[in-house]
Amino acid sequence: MTKSTVRKVCGIVLALLFLLLNYSPYVQGIKRLPKQLHIFLGDTKTIEFHLPLPIKIEGDNINVLKFNGNSLKDQYIYEPGESLFIEPINQGDVSLDFKLFGLIPIKRMQVKVDPPKKLYPGGSCIGVSLYTKGALLVGISEVYDKEGVGHNPALDAGLRPGDIIDKVNGIQVKNAQHLSDLVNIAKQQGLELEIIRGNHIFKTIIVPIEDYHDGKYRLGIWVRDSTAGVGTLTFYDAEKNNFGALGHAITDVDTGTLLSIKNGEIMESKIIDIKQGEKGNPGELKAAFTNKQKVIGDILKNTHFGIYGKMNKDFDPSVLGEPIPICYQHDVKLGPAKILSTIDEEGIKEFDVEIQKINYQDRASAKGMVIEIKDPLLLERTGGIVQGMSGSPIIQDGKLVGAITHVFVNDPKKGYGIFIEWMLDEANKIIDQNN
Repeated sequence: MTKSTVRKVCGIVLALLFLLLNYSPYVQGIKRLPKQLHIFLGDTKTIEFHLPLPIKIEGDNINVLKFNGNSLKDQYIYEPGESLFIEPINQGDVSLDFKLFGLIPIKRMQVKVDPPKKLYPGGSCIGVSLYTKGALLVGISEVYDKEGVGHNPALDAGLRPGDIIDKVNGIQVKNAQHLSDLVNIAKQQGLELEIIRGNHIFKTIIVPIEDYHDGKYRLGIWVRDSTAGVGTLTFYDAEKNNFGALGHAITDVDTGTLLSIKNGEIMESKIIDIKQGEKGNPGELKAAFTNKQKVIGDILKNTHFGIYGKMNKDFDPSVLGEPIPICYQHDVKLGPAKILSTIDEEGIKEFDVEIQKINYQDRASAKGMVIEIKDPLLLERTGGIVQGMSGSPIIQDGKLVGAITHVFVNDPKKGYGIFIEWMLDEANKIIDQNN
């Protein structure tokens, strides 16, 4: 056999060996480990490899973690079948590389070590009042002039439902009435509109039409500048005086568009009735709140993962009980848990639920867990998860793990939950932007 043939055979054998190792259940088990892992100082994390081959772990920040008591600077190689105990020793971030035999990279993991965090869990029913930025276009119609001829200036200008009219001739639109005033000041002259559509901003020209009904100039649009509803407070962070609620976005009822808000408030509210949920027909908590209700916080942002803002200085967190630790997603377990919610005038109560599925995530989503209501009293009163319960904190083993976000339309006993880490990330980003 020639040297060339030997080299080819060796190459094929090595390639096959690499493929066998790479796709073995042991290596795949390592690959299924999270790309990102959060750990609190003082906690430990165990990784069960059951790997029949030695493995080496390297990191770019050697003073953050220890593995089985060994510093990353020791370049320690762990023996087959050895469990790994991760011990955080300092706050910080570290990028880990797992290598077979200390040579073949098979996994990279980002580990973030944070100081322990406690939040006040919510559960109280809140009224939510939002005022949109500019005027939200919710419908388009024809305008008939004095001759009875129909015009559609909005369509001609390329507008569509869900657009936000932010400026008219460079003037910031305050609300729907202000938009009407600006149109009638200009009358039949062409107007330059600055439009927000999703993440894009563009300008267009529109010509108002004099309506034969009342002589007012119109653009052939229906707009909205505010909305109101009820939901549930998820948490209060006393350290930063911020709050999170709902766990999902507030969208326009007609267009489904996420409302871009100018300002808003949360306030105390009172449950006045419950519409029970049933298959195909979600229920609803009906609550009352007016300007006479006490405003407890200011909304700074409406996001896909809830509403966030600052509590008023006179807010008393003792109404929420005591702060409790939070739990990151990889420490959440299948099985029994509690939710905190308000369904009557008796205030916040605990209800039994079960975490039936966990969708581990590398990026934020409002559908991280599947939750089923198990509490007989809650099932009797509401039929399961109903509108208005969004934001109800999920508690497991005395830790805040997330919040209810959506109900399954065909099974109101079940719904989705968001991990608390995503809500806390949103809250921190928003507060940092507004400081």
